[in-house]
Amino acid sequence: MVETILVTGGTGLVGKAIEHISNNYEYKFVFLSSGDGDLTKFYETDLVFTLYEPTYVIHLAACVGGLFKNMAQPVNMFEKNMLINMNVLRCCHKYNVRKVISCLSTCIFPDRTTYPINENMLHNGAPHDSNSGYAYAKRMLEVQSRMYCKQYNVSYVCVIPTNIYGPHDNFSLTDGHVIPSLIHKCYTAKQNDEDFIVLGTGKPLRQFIYSHDLAELLMWTLNSYNDIEPIILSVSEDQEQSIECVSKMIAKEYDYEDRIVFDNSYSDGQYKKTADNSKLTQLHGQYNFTSLDKGIKETIEWFNTNYNRVRK
Repeated sequence: MVETILVTGGTGLVGKAIEHISNNYEYKFVFLSSGDGDLTKFYETDLVFTLYEPTYVIHLAACVGGLFKNMAQPVNMFEKNMLINMNVLRCCHKYNVRKVISCLSTCIFPDRTTYPINENMLHNGAPHDSNSGYAYAKRMLEVQSRMYCKQYNVSYVCVIPTNIYGPHDNFSLTDGHVIPSLIHKCYTAKQNDEDFIVLGTGKPLRQFIYSHDLAELLMWTLNSYNDIEPIILSVSEDQEQSIECVSKMIAKEYDYEDRIVFDNSYSDGQYKKTADNSKLTQLHGQYNFTSLDKGIKETIEWFNTNYNRVRK
């Protein structure tokens, strides 16, 4: 009998990336969308689990947004994510799901810390105030997963990817994450013959992971990672890039490099979140990550081709 993997948030950025590689694995995949049930409501979440009876769950569903959404709506970011995570893990336990992989974020790490950050430093201080609502909800997902492991001897694992980008992202100019928002902004600026305005100084540093790479690493985690402690899924520290560099890569693809303007009247948010991927390297071995310029090129090609139907 073929085992079923239920992917919450299955029509989002990472869900679509898993779908892209799903034929490489001998599982039945079910990719949930928000239309299949409201995961903030236990009754609807329970109906989904009753219908599909999954063997495994890859939990990606979340209320997400970029820096300015996190700053403007901390209550929504906290409460909606708490409800989603609580309901999903309760149902995983109720329906005897064999293994759960839940996706966190590096924004949950302490603001005041030493770098690079590793998995043991997760709760060593408050996260950056700019995304505290989302960050604390995600921290509680790690706590809740650990409590289930402790009380019921189950395998509920949390992974911590760095900044994800790729096809099927949310390219919203207001609520999207940095790369998709900048792609949309540069596209629009060129269409309107306007400056490509990047909010902030461009100096903050980030590690970016292409969604298709993350999808493969999530499947490796499901099949091969047997520890109950979280694991960082990330490119190495030496592949960290500034927002300025990313903006120039995007502008280059649109042949619009001479029109970039950095508006330093806006907040930069957290300067850096450098993550240590040595645990991944030790257990998995060296992974051949997609280079940032190649990933951006492929993402822009997908965005341009699908402009009329992308989330924006």
